[in-house]
Amino acid sequence: MKRAIILAGTVLMFIGQACNTKTDVQTKEHETMNNTEHYTFELSNKVTREKVTFKNRYGITLTGDLYIPKNVGEETLAAIAISGPFGAVKEQSSGLYANQMAERGFIALAFDPSYTGESSGEPRNVASPDINTEDFSAAIDFLGLHKKVDRNKLGIIGICGFGGFALNATAVDKRVKAVAVLSMYDMSRVTSKGYFDSMTLEQRTQMLEQLSAQRWVDAENGTPKYPENGLGQTNEDSPQFVKEYYDYYKTKRGFHERSINSNGAWTATNSISFMNMPLLTYISEISPRPVLIIAGENAHSRYFSEDAYKAANEPKELMIIPNAVHVDLYDKVDIIPFEKLETFFKENLK
Repeated sequence: MKRAIILAGTVLMFIGQACNTKTDVQTKEHETMNNTEHYTFELSNKVTREKVTFKNRYGITLTGDLYIPKNVGEETLAAIAISGPFGAVKEQSSGLYANQMAERGFIALAFDPSYTGESSGEPRNVASPDINTEDFSAAIDFLGLHKKVDRNKLGIIGICGFGGFALNATAVDKRVKAVAVLSMYDMSRVTSKGYFDSMTLEQRTQMLEQLSAQRWVDAENGTPKYPENGLGQTNEDSPQFVKEYYDYYKTKRGFHERSINSNGAWTATNSISFMNMPLLTYISEISPRPVLIIAGENAHSRYFSEDAYKAANEPKELMIIPNAVHVDLYDKVDIIPFEKLETFFKENLK
């Protein structure tokens, strides 16, 4: 039980709960990475990349990178909207996925969610189960209006926390014909119940009391409180999955200046809207459209994927990647099953 409580506390720190931490000093390695135009992967020579903007129905302007296969003829193509992980930006995992899918013949849009990265929205670094679900539908709006896209062949890929938003968006948006999620997190579940549903009613009540009190402070100050970056406190005693997050977000492998997990924090009250708005209530309504769920065998988050698979109706598939951990599916192209993703979308976006 003690370990469960520690894990619950860790995720709350990671997603931006108020905590007494101090960020790590920027190393020379980080200084060399503080170039906002850098990407954590190489653009394929078979693909073009173009920065685009579009608005969601709340009036927030989203910024994305549109990846298109080179030498496209007059035919229209299937297209995929991609976002995630939770706290990442389009120059990280989602862009890598878009680059890979465009190599395979799809038009792919990697975008920064509302309030993060280069997308608009104030205050900064806020997440919302509703607005982030809407962000995917706004990306579908954009793709469906593009002259090179066949709007009858639209899909979604969601990574980590945006896997949950992707499933929620697909359930409600019938224009989406297929959805794939990788290293999926149910952010409402982990926030409101802790890892492995270990949070007690007493702990939940205490957390809500702290969040409610913080609202008074924010209201009086006129600005939200931002905890310092929790990953900067990673040490030998940290849970293994936190070390794995650090290895991606805080090193040259995946660091980006605009990424919340690399270089910032969610607002101290960010969790409020996730506490009583379950994301996957209607996951069964994705059917008869297909769902592909991919998780690492050794991922701490694997149970989210397994439970989502159980809750979804057919057609559905759960693919477990041997020996992989959660962050392996962020960027390790030799582990991420891109051939499977290609086959899945080609079979179902037609």
